[in-house]
Amino acid sequence: MALRGWTDRRIEEIVAVLLRTGVALSASVVFVGGVIYLARHGTSPADYRVFHGEPSEMRSLSGIIHSSLTWHGRGIIQLGLVLLIATPVARVAFSIWGFAEEGDHMYTTFTVIVLAILLYSLLGTRSAF
Repeated sequence: MALRGWTDRRIEEIVAVLLRTGVALSASVVFVGGVIYLARHGTSPADYRVFHGEPSEMRSLSGIIHSSLTWHGRGIIQLGLVLLIATPVARVAFSIWGFAEEGDHMYTTFTVIVLAILLYSLLGTRSAF
């Protein structure tokens, strides 16, 4: 039996707010990072002859957070992208809780499987985090 006030409609509204907030927060963080990056490197000439990938510290969550905390534009942009990736993962996690509160065991099980697949795809290779 669902707790007071937890209906499909209420959970859908919360999920919608969660998704909008995640995307807006991510866009804001990327924008701030872009402004900082352009303020520091906007006048540097572009060199398109040689591909320069991301530095190794930008390939791990701890490196991204450290770079963001030191106000490096690239790190802040990467943090915004991590937030964008985390938004649907948070939506799935919240959906598990919502389905469990409603007592819908079948959807709870399916959503747990979806979350496991998402987390494995993000964390399974150990290269991202």
